[in-house]
Amino acid sequence: MYLTMTEAMWFLPFVLPICLYVAWSDMRAMRIPNHSVVALFVVFVVIGLIALPFDAYLWRYVHLIVALLVGMGMNALRLVGAGDAKFVAAAAPFIALQDLTFLSMIFAATLLIAWVTHRIAKNSPIRKLVPDWESWERKKDFPMGLALGATLIVYLVFGLLSGAPAT
Repeated sequence: MYLTMTEAMWFLPFVLPICLYVAWSDMRAMRIPNHSVVALFVVFVVIGLIALPFDAYLWRYVHLIVALLVGMGMNALRLVGAGDAKFVAAAAPFIALQDLTFLSMIFAATLLIAWVTHRIAKNSPIRKLVPDWESWERKKDFPMGLALGATLIVYLVFGLLSGAPAT
C-alpha cells in the first residue's frame, strides 16, 4: 500500500461521517447531495495540506480532474448517476495513484457485499424500520453511494492498519 498511515490517520475521522451520510442519503432518496460532495472536497483541501507533502498534495488534484472527466463521460452515457460521478471525483484525491489496483479490488468486494446486503435488507423486516426509502422501490437502480462510501472508508482503514510508513 502506498497510502501512508499518517495520511489515513488524518483523513479517516473527517471522511468517515461524510461517507456514512452519502450511503444513507443514497439509500433513502437515491441521490448523493451536492453538499456532501463539497464537504468531501473541502476535507481534502484543508486536511490534505497537513497530511501530504506539498508536491503530492498538488498532484492529487489531477486525480480529481481525471475522475471528474471520466465520470462526466460515464454519466453522459447513462452508465452512472451524476452524484456518483461527483462523489468519485471528490474522493479521488484521497487515493494514492499506485493503490488504484488495490482500490479496484476493494471496490469490487464492497460493491458485491453492498448489493447483497441491500437486497437482503430490502426483503427482510429491516425494511419496516425505513419503509419510505426510495432504494427499496427501484427495480434496476442501486444506491451506489453505499458501495462508493464504503470503498473509501475501507481503503482508509487499510491505510491506517497497514499503510506505508510516513516519508
